[in-house]
Amino acid sequence: MPAIRIDDLVFRWRAAAPPAVSLGHLAVAAGRSLFLHGPSGAGKSTLLNLIGGVLQPEHGRIELLGQSLGALSAARRDAFRADHLGFIFQQFNLLPWLSVRDNVLLPCRFSRRRRQRAGDPAAEAARLLAALDLDPALATAPAGELSVGQQQRVAAARALIGRPEIIVADEPTSALDAARQDAFIDLLLGEARAAGSALVFVSHDLRLAAHFDDSLQLSGGEA
Repeated sequence: MPAIRIDDLVFRWRAAAPPAVSLGHLAVAAGRSLFLHGPSGAGKSTLLNLIGGVLQPEHGRIELLGQSLGALSAARRDAFRADHLGFIFQQFNLLPWLSVRDNVLLPCRFSRRRRQRAGDPAAEAARLLAALDLDPALATAPAGELSVGQQQRVAAARALIGRPEIIVADEPTSALDAARQDAFIDLLLGEARAAGSALVFVSHDLRLAAHFDDSLQLSGGEA
């Protein structure tokens, strides 16, 4: 059973508009990584929001871990997302007034499953931040005081804590230079593989594709 399975997916922002996403079939196995690319407006972020259950398709089926998202109510989709998905947003979406440690621990506050899978959440947060090469002295600093690169690593640790089965990353390296991009991706992939998580990583930079197991191009809403 793949971690992510999509069949005959169509999504439009308006009824009369052309599809923003049209995807015949996609499957991502546990422990595998998918590089999703395409030009601006091709539907990459839209597809991530569909995978996360934030948006609902006009047609088709999305299954995560064998569960059809279309069969869940909005509240149950929210709970499923909190339990099983880790998101790394392009703009990171950290709470700037919270400390680095508290930002990383947020998924454990909203999901009992993630909290239990983390074991000792505080110790796991410290381990992830160290693995992502963040100075331990910054753990108590407000996240808003960190550099862009540091905030990016905090966002990755937050997505990874509690070993979610699926990780989705929306252009998280767009603000970094090439050397820092490669180092960050290697660290992210290492943590995802260690947890057996399926990873979907979005970028327009084709140079990064070599890091990933598989790749998929979106163009004009179709793939």
